[in-house]
Amino acid sequence: MSNERIRPLFTDLYALPRGKYVPRSLADGGKVGFCRAVFGVPLDRDIVPAPGSGFFEGLPDMDLVLDGDYRDSWQAGTKIALGDLHADGEPFGLCGRSLLKRSVSKWQELGYSPKVGIEMEAYVFEQDDEGVWKPYATPGAFVYGTGPANDPYGLLDLIWETADACGLPVESMNGEYDSGQFELTMQFGDAVKAVDDAFLFRTMAKEVAASLGLILTFLPKPIPERGGSGFHVNFSFTDKNGGNAVAPKGQLSDLANGCIAGLIHHHESLAGFLANTVNSYDRLGPASMAGYWANWANDHRMVTLRTTASSPKSARLEHRTADCAGNPYIQVAAVLQAAKLGVENGYKMPAEEKEDAVENVSTDRHVPASLGKAMDAIEKDTALGKAMGELLTDNLLFMKRDEADRLSGKSQDEVRDYYLPFI
Repeated sequence: MSNERIRPLFTDLYALPRGKYVPRSLADGGKVGFCRAVFGVPLDRDIVPAPGSGFFEGLPDMDLVLDGDYRDSWQAGTKIALGDLHADGEPFGLCGRSLLKRSVSKWQELGYSPKVGIEMEAYVFEQDDEGVWKPYATPGAFVYGTGPANDPYGLLDLIWETADACGLPVESMNGEYDSGQFELTMQFGDAVKAVDDAFLFRTMAKEVAASLGLILTFLPKPIPERGGSGFHVNFSFTDKNGGNAVAPKGQLSDLANGCIAGLIHHHESLAGFLANTVNSYDRLGPASMAGYWANWANDHRMVTLRTTASSPKSARLEHRTADCAGNPYIQVAAVLQAAKLGVENGYKMPAEEKEDAVENVSTDRHVPASLGKAMDAIEKDTALGKAMGELLTDNLLFMKRDEADRLSGKSQDEVRDYYLPFI
């Protein structure tokens, strides 16, 4: 179609779907230009001199080098294009998708192909008669609920139909623990495609909700007195023979043990890559079913790293610290990089958590208490920072410390309102 429009998309630190509408004739050229300054723009639309943003170099361009194929969109007459960011003719160090591809490639050099499945949790808000955003009114809702009592506007029905039409592979949707909260789970797949799908699904779901006059928010703790919303990274590895390398004989392999060791070893600094808003640290706490403690156990939802080993087919590791307010490519790459450091460096395998992790826990290590302290932990962990890339790490440290300063002294409601329209 000569008049078909293309929507090239990439995501920044906040998982915002940055893009343009362009004619297909332009997109067919293989790249679309953007300003690097988007990596120095906080949510309040200031511009700050973050590393890589080109603040002192005239705010130069970068190119989104497109994959070469177009994906079906939820917008009429539109296709979506994904790609990798380049600057000065080279892969750009702030591109999370390129980082994830490098992370996958490093695992493949070891003989393993990462498979990833993403679980997302979100709340829905609606406006009252005075225009104030309030939690979605679902008085009959309950966990694992489906149908009108959990979703009177039929939002999930519309999201499901749209995902199916766009080829976004949903595994399940259901009501989560609190009223107006939902779990949205994607199918397992090759790591890069799985994260592409999760990024597009997240974008689509928010835009479908907006079409109904609703806000679907992935903010980790939008309602202080209710539960938090996470971004669970489930992953496994296919070996050279096509088998699941996590637990090929019904018990965790040496590879899996090394991954666990790496993820627990880097627990404090990893939090800054996985949970990087001020609001994130309202969600992360003891007895929260979030990834607070530096611990792991088999089929245990109160620990950070939950393992499943009983079936060789479905064996996996599930990391539970992340939330959907961050860049999903960076988050999954961080999990894979920390796991690989454990395998390569022979970190000591920690003992399995045997306590309930509610009233009793066997470790005193946990995520930092705030966004600022999480950035301090990243700065101290030079091994993980190097694995994630110097420029990306420096940009994250600058932007998130700036963000913490902007929100210092603000109330929980003020912090929530800073993020809510975007995340």
